[in-house]
Amino acid sequence: MRVVIQRVSEASVSVEESVVGQIAEGLLVLVGIEDADTWEDIEWLSNKITNLRIFNDENGVMNGNVKDRNGNILLISQFTLHAATKKGNRPSYMKASKPDIAIPLYEKMIAQLEADLGRKIETGVFGADMKVRSLNDGPVTIIIDSKNKE
Repeated sequence: MRVVIQRVSEASVSVEESVVGQIAEGLLVLVGIEDADTWEDIEWLSNKITNLRIFNDENGVMNGNVKDRNGNILLISQFTLHAATKKGNRPSYMKASKPDIAIPLYEKMIAQLEADLGRKIETGVFGADMKVRSLNDGPVTIIIDSKNKE
C-alpha cells in the first residue's frame, strides 16, 4: 500500500459536482492498493498515519499528530500511485489492484483509520471520477510505502 499524506487546512472531494467528503484541518490521504497488500499493511499504515507528528505544537515544532489536533482525515483511493513509468511515456498500472481486491482492502482501511482516530473519517467514492480540492498547510507532504516501511 502506498499513501501520500498532506497536512491541510481544508479539503474536499466531489463526484459529479456534488461534495461527497469534506474536512477542515487534518490530513488528506491518497491511497494506492496493490494485490500484495494485507491486513498487516492496513494496521501498520493506519497507525503511522494517525500518529505521524506533522502538526505544529505551541512552539512551532512538528510534534503533534492528527489526534492531538482533533483533526480530520479525508481518505481517497488513487490507483495511479502505483504507476510504473520506467518504459515509455504511458504509465503502466499493472501493479494496482483491480476493484475486486482493492475495494475490500479500501473498506478495511477506512474502518481501521476510524478505529485508530476514534471517530468517523471522510472518503471519496472508490473508482469514481473525483475532483479533489485542498488547501495544503505548510506545505507538508509525506509519502509512505508499507512494503518499504518508510
